[in-house]
Amino acid sequence: MDSVFDTVAGLPLHPLVVHVVVVLLPLAALGAIVMVTWPRFSRRYGPLVVIAGVVATLAAFVAKEAGEAFALRVGVPPEHEEYGSWLPWAAAAFFLLLLAFWLVDRGIPMNRSRPGWVILLGVVLVLASIGVIVLTLVVGHSGAEAVWAGVVRAGT
Repeated sequence: MDSVFDTVAGLPLHPLVVHVVVVLLPLAALGAIVMVTWPRFSRRYGPLVVIAGVVATLAAFVAKEAGEAFALRVGVPPEHEEYGSWLPWAAAAFFLLLLAFWLVDRGIPMNRSRPGWVILLGVVLVLASIGVIVLTLVVGHSGAEAVWAGVVRAGT
């Protein structure tokens, strides 16, 4: 194993970086929903939500690569691998929508309402946010089940 995505300090990288994804990606998605529904939040905390989104998206790509390296050591749970291959791309699409919304929304003065096309972009962002939260839960659950189901069953 000579991959940079294999281990860090002797520990497999995949389970370490996955925790960044499962925390930050849903948090960024929830932040995006609040941004769409509450303009003042968007203008004040939008940069933090965008930073969380980019870190989560990059971590999702690292988790995917690290998962492939990890699979060479422990095997591949097919369901988790399939779902996990979609998550970085869904995160990237979500992030691009989030960034576009924030860049446009921050330029709208507080004494003006959002134009219709910005509202439509916000609706698409909310749908993408919900989708990325659900996909993160599905990927995380399938991975946790692959690791822990046998251990829990053996203990009962």
